[in-house]
Amino acid sequence: MTRRLFGSIGAAGFLLLGFLVASQPASAQPAEAEPVAVPIRLQRGRILVPATINDSNPLSFLLDTGCGLTTLHPDLVDELKLQPSGRIRITGIAGEERAPMYRGAVFDLGQTTYEPSRVAAIPSERSESRRRRDGVLGSGFFRRFVVEIDPQSRVMRLHSPTNYTYSGSGEVIPIRFEADTPIIQGAILAGGTNLTNLLEGDFEIDSGCDSGLCLGAPFIKQHKLLESSTTESSEKFGVGGSVQTRSGAVPVLRLGKLEIRKPQTYFFIDSSPVDEPIAGHIGMGILRQFKVIFDYSRKRMILEAL
Repeated sequence: MTRRLFGSIGAAGFLLLGFLVASQPASAQPAEAEPVAVPIRLQRGRILVPATINDSNPLSFLLDTGCGLTTLHPDLVDELKLQPSGRIRITGIAGEERAPMYRGAVFDLGQTTYEPSRVAAIPSERSESRRRRDGVLGSGFFRRFVVEIDPQSRVMRLHSPTNYTYSGSGEVIPIRFEADTPIIQGAILAGGTNLTNLLEGDFEIDSGCDSGLCLGAPFIKQHKLLESSTTESSEKFGVGGSVQTRSGAVPVLRLGKLEIRKPQTYFFIDSSPVDEPIAGHIGMGILRQFKVIFDYSRKRMILEAL
């Protein structure tokens, strides 16, 4: 779920323009000599990670590369009595809202811990009819560890970035970052079967999205994609509410040498899940077809066929 941070109101009440929470390093923690295996659960296509915070009851957190910070449900913040530490403005696919921030949360994942410098609590989550998760593990988590996700075995392995080496045969895809969001190069075939007519673009990687491929309105209009695609009315939900989309599929998505045939695709009508000139984002509907390794320290994502 893409969440951008446009600024923070500090404890003294002034605006800190361009401040990015996720760029702050987490508290120093010892590197693991061996990978730590953490069981995961797939819920509606998304990855949920079990953890406790400050000796709390068992909790579950969405694993989200598209989120620029780690968040907790507002009710959980009340229970944990965390220390207030400013505010942040968060923008999602349908709008923005201001969220208070807190210090002092230590995540216990069984054999290792994660201590972000600060966490946010999104106020609108308090009004949800049902609490589906207790928060989000965002970009800082992916910088703390090399994160290996095996959807088939329902396990996540956390490696020390310092000690990690890769010797497998997966597709190694370079990533770059805008703020703390990973972006890769890819291409889609909009119509027909001629793979020489691929449309190239940059795509955010968003493990918090349960969809396969989400394309923004500017990219869609530039290439007249709705004219060459069979779609039906739909909508997507996120921070700020919902947006109108059309759902369907593109014939091919190419990532490196990999070709994903007819991935589920959401075409955003008047908005975009990403900022221009990025074409769109790639979610778990595609990523869960692979064992995925996020190695932020070496600016790469690795996809191994299951």
